[in-house]
Amino acid sequence: MNRPAPQDVRSITCIGGGVIGAGWAAGFLAKGYDVVVQDINAEAEGQMRRIIDSAWISLEVMGLAEGASRDRVRFTTDLDDAVSNADFVQESGPERVDIKQDMYAAMDAAMPNDVVIASSTSGLLMSHIQAKSGNPSRMVLGHPFNPPYLMPLVEVVGGKQTDDSAVDWACDFYRVAGKHALKMDREVLGHIADRLQQAMWNEIVYMVDADEATPEQIDDSIIYGFGPRLAIMGYCLLFHLAGGQGGMRHFLKHFDPSVSDDWTRLPSPPITDELVEKFAAGAVRLQGDRSVEELQQLRDEALVGFLQHFNKVNGKGAA
Repeated sequence: MNRPAPQDVRSITCIGGGVIGAGWAAGFLAKGYDVVVQDINAEAEGQMRRIIDSAWISLEVMGLAEGASRDRVRFTTDLDDAVSNADFVQESGPERVDIKQDMYAAMDAAMPNDVVIASSTSGLLMSHIQAKSGNPSRMVLGHPFNPPYLMPLVEVVGGKQTDDSAVDWACDFYRVAGKHALKMDREVLGHIADRLQQAMWNEIVYMVDADEATPEQIDDSIIYGFGPRLAIMGYCLLFHLAGGQGGMRHFLKHFDPSVSDDWTRLPSPPITDELVEKFAAGAVRLQGDRSVEELQQLRDEALVGFLQHFNKVNGKGAA
C-alpha cells in the first residue's frame, strides 16, 4: 500500500472553492500543508482567496503551524491536475448524488489507488456517492462543521464498499490536522450533529410559524439559556448531572420525555428499561472516573470563563 502515513501528508486537494471548500483550504494552510483547490468555475478563485484571507485573521490568533502561508495554495479548474499528486482529497462539491458519483469516478481514475478521498456532504450517503467508482474502498465521509477552519468536529464513516482501514486512516489524519474526528458506527442520513440541529430547527420553524415565539426570543433562549452549557458538555452528560447522585437512571425515571410530548412536534419513544440502561451506560462512560461533584465543578468553572468572555465581547462588562 502506497498510502502515506497520516503524519506524512504534505499535499491536500480541496474540491470546490465555495464556503466549505475554501474554509477547509484555509484550515489546512494554517496547519502548514500545501493545498490545491479545484473548481470548475474559474471565477471561484477570487471567492476562494477572499474566504482564505478573511479566515486568516482568526487563524493567526489561534496560532499558525511553522511554515504556514496563504501563498501555499494553488487554484485550478482541471480535476485531473488537482488530484494527481494529492496525499489526501477533501471534496466539497454540489450536494447532488449524480454529480458526486461522476466526480468520484473521475477522481478515482486520475489518482493513486491508495489515496483517501473524503466528502464533506451533509445530506448524502457515501454508499451512494461511491457507487460508480472503480476503487470505492478508499472513499469516506468527512463531514465538517462550518466554519471548517475553526470548528473541530469532523464526522467520519465509510460506505458499504469502504475499507475499514480507510476510515481509521481518515480519523488519524484529521486528528493530526487538529480536528476532533468522531468515528460513526454506521451511515445515517444527516449524520449525527446535523440531525440534532435539524430537530431543533424544526421546532424553531413550528414556533415561529404558529406565532408562539419570535426569532429574537428563540435566539435569546438559546444564547442565554442552554446554549452556553452545550459549549462545555453534551446533552447526555448534562442530563446525567441533572439526575444528581442517581445520574441518568434517576433523570429518565423522574423526567420521562413523554411528559413534554405536548410541548414538541417530535413524539418521544417509550422509555423502556432497555433504553434507560442504554442511556445510563453511555452516561457512565462519559463520566469516567470523575465524581459528580468534580464534573459539576468543571462545568461551573468553564461556564464562568465562557460567560466572562461572552459578556466582554458583547459589551456587558469586563472579564
